[in-house]
Order: sequence, then structure tokens, then C-alpha cells
Amino acid sequence: MIASLQKKIAEKIRSWAKARSLSLPQELPLSLAPAHVKADLSLVSPLQIAKMNQKNPMDLAKEIAEILAGFEEVESAEPAPPGFVNLTLSEKVLWENLATLIRSPGVYGRCENRGPEKIIIEFVSANPTGPLHLASGRGGALGDSLVRVLRRLGHEVAAEYYINDAGNQIEKFGKSLWARRKGESVPEDGYHGEYVAQLAQSFPQEADSWRVEEFAKHGVEALLKTHREDMEAFGVSFDRWFRESELYQAKALDAALDILKARGMVYQKDGATWLGTASSSEDDKDRVLIRQDGRPSYFLADIAYHQNKYSRGFSRLIDILGADHHGYVPRMKAAIAALGHPEKSFHAIVHQLILLFRGKEPVKMSKRAGEFVRLKEVIDEVGKDACRFFFAMRTPHSHLNFDLELAKKRTSENPVYYCQYVHARICSIFEEANRQGIQEKGTVPFFQKRKRGLSLFPEERALLIKIAWFPEILKTVEKELSPHPLANYVLELAGLFHPFYEKCRVVDPENLANSRARLFLCEGVRLTIKEGLGLIGVSSPEKM
Repeated sequence: MIASLQKKIAEKIRSWAKARSLSLPQELPLSLAPAHVKADLSLVSPLQIAKMNQKNPMDLAKEIAEILAGFEEVESAEPAPPGFVNLTLSEKVLWENLATLIRSPGVYGRCENRGPEKIIIEFVSANPTGPLHLASGRGGALGDSLVRVLRRLGHEVAAEYYINDAGNQIEKFGKSLWARRKGESVPEDGYHGEYVAQLAQSFPQEADSWRVEEFAKHGVEALLKTHREDMEAFGVSFDRWFRESELYQAKALDAALDILKARGMVYQKDGATWLGTASSSEDDKDRVLIRQDGRPSYFLADIAYHQNKYSRGFSRLIDILGADHHGYVPRMKAAIAALGHPEKSFHAIVHQLILLFRGKEPVKMSKRAGEFVRLKEVIDEVGKDACRFFFAMRTPHSHLNFDLELAKKRTSENPVYYCQYVHARICSIFEEANRQGIQEKGTVPFFQKRKRGLSLFPEERALLIKIAWFPEILKTVEKELSPHPLANYVLELAGLFHPFYEKCRVVDPENLANSRARLFLCEGVRLTIKEGLGLIGVSSPEKM
């Protein structure tokens, strides 16, 4: 509804501006009106247009308000200093939008008027030489939420986990397991965590005769099994677990190198093969592709992997990376351009660290896994829903302080409990309506007009407007590539329900039309919360 109204407004303003020979900004966005303004939406465009054309912003706001007041969706359009137009929407269009949601909640928010993209999101991709740690959970929550939202918006999206099962680190891992099994010292540059000793001793008796390569192979498979289990417990699924070894088998590194050579992006120096992009990209230096001893670099394998993504038809590549990967981004952007793909088709999200607390006290939980906190430990203590919601509430670019005690509270202080409680409360309202014969269980009649002259309470209008804004929030998630706008939206919607429930009597046998209209609104709130929570991987219990 908001999108269609925004399109109509933009078309009308462009026509008006053309007749007036006025320049316009590229976008003419609507926004929710501030809380202190008695309106639903605000248009800031008059200020921008005035600045571009040296005009009085209030004069332009008055003109634009006059032409928008005639829209059927608009009850009133009022100019406001210093140059806004505040819009109040008609009740009819708000109720019709609510009916659209309730008819098809699973597609509410889908963008039908633009072409879908074929997108691949690679996330988590932890080395198969250790358990998943808490930071992997942040990447998992971020990636999975983006996959869900982008699919909801109509895109074709693949979720992928990249397994680094080739190279020097795998050999070191195998040597570390072999040493632990034999009771010998682990190489200085090997893997020293206690989990390595436990894993080495968990193998069957025939492992005593295994070679280093066999220890590496079985160790990787054992740890990947735990990765899959942890991701499943976290509500995260992948369409494909892509192995680096597949690239070597398919000679994909040679193919990628041939592309770079054909494009004149490769040169020889000091016996090595280099990618020459430092002078034409954000990267600060050229990078080695083939070492002096003939072994390919990790970077060439990454280039081959990304070329593989393009060869599978993906037009947009999103990588979600840990906090120690800042330097990786410019070099991969340079490689994407060197391969001949648009640099803008690749986007990297580097999420920051998680700091664990109990109240105000910092925590180190793991006693078995070395120096890191295992994701499974936190899931076991506070549950999947709290983890997913807390991770989703902050932009990935900011550090996250995770309070274990807050995450376990069953009070309104805990944001995920607060949202889930509203969903459960509405389910109980319908049970009561059913007991009183106002509402048949499992059905929601379409809105029936209330008595003439009975207008919306402010608390009802606030909910209707917030529900109408849900599709715009999904677009914001896509634009910012972060689920935090959605998590905070659900929290705000839950917050609006409480004053509505206190002020507006919902189950009222003496006023059936009014009661059923409010039940209809309650169902809209419930479904929006359920859909919003579902898109960030959080459940919506019916009883709490």
C-alpha cells in the first residue's frame, strides 16, 4: 500500500514539477510521521526541491499538499514548517491493507513490480578444523535472516557454506590429530585446543594405523558434522556446503587464472605469478596468485570460488565475514573487477565481535574448547530464539554486548520475550472471544463497519499504520543488508499493542461490530509479529 501510494505521489509531483520547470531530487520518499505530529506519513521533498530551485519551501509545501489532498488514499494533506507535507491516510485504505495482510500473510511485503535477482549469500564458512564459536553464530543469524527476507521480497536466493578442506591448514590439523593420538607433542604451528585431543581419542581402534592424511580427512568430517548440528539447532540451513577441494578437482583455479591472463591482469615477478590491481583498485598492493614453488595461493582459490558463483548464474554475490577480514574486502573487490564482473555485484559484510556478559560481568564460558566460546554452549543456556533476536537487533558493523542473564529473563526487560508475549496474548484473546461466542475459533471475519460516527482511536490508527509500514521495513533490510531494522520494528509494534489493549476493549459482547473490528486488528498485529519474527528465525509461541 505504501509503495503504491509513494509511486502515485512521485508521478504527481514529477508532473507538477515539469509544468513548473522545477528540478527534482532522484527520490521522493515517504516516511512515518514523527510521534509528536498528528499525521501518518511525512513528505520532506518540498525542502529538497526548494533548495535545488531557490524557492520558498513552505510555498512549495502548500502547492504539493493541495495536489495530494485529492488522492483517494489521503484523508488530509497539510503543509508544515519548515517545508514538510504531513499526510493522514483514509481509514478505508488502512483497513483494506490489513485485509490484504490477513488474506495472504506469507507473501505480505513481496515486491511485485521489480525484477528479481539471482543472489548467493555465503556465510559462516568456518574452518573445518575446530568447533563453531559464538562469532559464527552472529554470521549465521545475519546470513540466514538476509536469505529469508530477500526471498520474501521475491529474489532467488541461495545460502552457501564454504568449506576450506584443502591446503596447509588441513595438513597441520592432520598432524595435530596424529600427535594427540600417539601421545606426542603437537607441532608448534598446529592445533592445540583440548577439543583436538578429545577428537583424536574418539576415533575407532583402527585409527592407530592411520596416516596423517587420514586423520585430517576423518577429523574434518567429524567437525563438519558438529557444524551442521549446531547450525540446525540454531535454525540455519544451507542449500549447499561447497568444498574447496571441488575447485581443485574441477581445475577451477587454472580456469580463473586463464581468465585473468586473458584480460591482461597477471604478471610474473621473482618467480611468482601476481595479480596486478594495486594501481587500479582499492587494494593497496598486488597479490600473489602462484607462489615461487608453484603452489597456488589461498587468494587464487577464493577468486576461483567467486568465479564459480558467477558461472552458476548468480548476478549478486554477498559474503558475510568475521571481524578479522577487513583487509580481505578490497582485494576481493579488485579480483571481481579483474575477472570482468561489475564491482557492485559483490558485497562483503564484515560483522564485529560479540562480548559476552552476565549482567555487568564479562564471561568466558568454555572450559573445553580453548580460548573461544562455543555457539552450542550459548544456545544450550539461553535458547535459539534469544540468540537469534539479540544478534538481529544490532547492525553487524557494531560490537554486540550479549547479556546471558537478560536473554533468559521471562519479563518485558527481555526484548524477545516481550515480542513473543504479545503474540501469545493475542492468541489468548481469541480463545476468550471464542468462549463468549464473538469469534469462531480459527477464523477472522473481514472488517465490518462500526457505528456511524465512531472514528479510530489513536492507538488503533498507530497499529494500522505500523502494519502498513512492514513492506517498507523489508526494503530497508535489503538496502542496509542487515536484519536490525526488522527486529526493532517488531519490538516497536509489540510496544504499540500494549496501550491499544489498555485503552480499547477488544472482547465486548455488547458491541459486536466494534469487537470484531478490533479482533481483526489484533489478528493483523499477531500475523505481522509472527511473520517478522519468522524472518529473523525466531518462533512465535501461542502460549507462554
